[in-house]
Amino acid sequence: MGQWYKSGSPWIWLTSGAVSLSLIAVIGLLGLIAWRGLVYFWPSTIYQFDVTQPNGITEQVIGEIYERDSIPAQRLRDNGQVIAPDVEEVESILIKTGNREFVELDFRWILADTITKQQAHPDLVIFERNKNGNFYGYIDSVVVDGQLKTGDNATKLAALEQSLARVELLNEQADELQSGNINHINYQLEGLRLEQRRLELENKLTPAVLADIEQQRTELGNEYLVHEKRLFELRAETKRDKVQVRDMRGEIVELSLSSILAVHLPNQMGIFAKIGHWLSAMASFVVDDPREANTEGGVFPAIFGTIFMVLLMAVIVTPFGVVAAIYLHEYAKKGTVTKFIRIAVINLAGVPSVVYGVFGLGFFVYILGGSIDELFYPEASPSPVFGSPGVLWSALTLAILTLPVVIVSTEEGLSRIPISLRQGSLALGATQAETLWKVVIPMASPAIMTGLILAVARAAGEVAPLMLVGVVKMAPALPIDGNFPFIHVERKFMHLGFHIYDVGFQSPNVEAARPLVFASSFLLVTVIIGLNMTAIGIRNYLREKYRSLEH
Repeated sequence: MGQWYKSGSPWIWLTSGAVSLSLIAVIGLLGLIAWRGLVYFWPSTIYQFDVTQPNGITEQVIGEIYERDSIPAQRLRDNGQVIAPDVEEVESILIKTGNREFVELDFRWILADTITKQQAHPDLVIFERNKNGNFYGYIDSVVVDGQLKTGDNATKLAALEQSLARVELLNEQADELQSGNINHINYQLEGLRLEQRRLELENKLTPAVLADIEQQRTELGNEYLVHEKRLFELRAETKRDKVQVRDMRGEIVELSLSSILAVHLPNQMGIFAKIGHWLSAMASFVVDDPREANTEGGVFPAIFGTIFMVLLMAVIVTPFGVVAAIYLHEYAKKGTVTKFIRIAVINLAGVPSVVYGVFGLGFFVYILGGSIDELFYPEASPSPVFGSPGVLWSALTLAILTLPVVIVSTEEGLSRIPISLRQGSLALGATQAETLWKVVIPMASPAIMTGLILAVARAAGEVAPLMLVGVVKMAPALPIDGNFPFIHVERKFMHLGFHIYDVGFQSPNVEAARPLVFASSFLLVTVIIGLNMTAIGIRNYLREKYRSLEH
């Protein structure tokens, strides 16, 4: 036993056990997040409940079962409810009822004992809308161009789907017109306003120049009116058709098809239809814009903003980190100053991220951005251009935050390169700069990529500094569009990490937001893994490419 202890085997087993437990914990956590997030998109069965109220009146409730819980019977007795003496726990069911404009809450708890009847009627329909959440009920009739379409449920569904396809096409045309021609004209009009203001500040606004600007403004205004008229016509066309629905109150409600995004009958779906709907719902979550205070719709702007900011950060931090590491390792003299700099770099890695956010807000946004506005954009005053939080300042802030990681990793890679390679290159007549560029840096590139991987992994999940230097709850436009200069690094952006915080802790509808927190968290982890796997693939390629030089 003593010999086995001295051999070090216990420590090997202890280490392997700790690593295994850590892997199990990480995989279990990811599995829990994936399950709670992905199950949200599965089409749930819609039930019709007959619920007996304390006053004896029977109420009809239509909705989806979200959660089940057990409540101590004594708690209900304390609240004045009549519960049998021999009952210790009562099952409570959380039901999503939708129809937000007609009920106080679209989520409600119902005691299982008060449910006298529960059925999943095959004709129950979910109307997914662009506002006020889902609507549940039975299709009574469809109004197409003023004509009432009735008949069996299949006939009404066919008419409804045909009308919805028409509305979807009209909405696509309207959105394309608004985001294309109208947005471009607005951008040009704003450019003319700024140009006129700049010429006024420079005392170069002559009557001829002003007349030319006014002529361009008039032409753009006339063109805008044409597109605006067409936009109003398209929006009016989307409101032509309607569907009449009988809700859980037994009343007929008329819904405009312009507010309906999709219609589902989950009670009629088979397993393959449900899988198809599940995949379609996940795809929509990835590519659609958010709605209803981020509790409905998708997260595409947040995905785009996260990836764009991380890539911009990587472009900034890599050259600065590599240059700093090369100077410290190859050029700087071994002395007190160099040692102090290395200690400072290592200590920077332990500074809380929110401190970097405060620094970025104070230096990048107010000082650097304000100076840029004063020098190059005086005509925009008092509205800031670069003097307000934006994606550029967020990328720079996170670049400083992750800079120590890149420096340390690159230095370690440089220290592993044999001195004989440097000496051989110098002996053949190459200069030190040529040796660095042609021999040392290529061989250190896997270590540089390792530092970049660590930097991306940390930056993609940071939220606290971004809240100060650029991220917002809802960004009106992406940092990239069709207007010159096409990449607008001064704009604010959405981020998946902040989206999770906003939905989880700032949402007015907690029950609706809860599954989205898990779905967004799983998506953020997937994005980080995707970025890291790309960088790891590049690193492995570089490592194999320069492996022969190490020997």
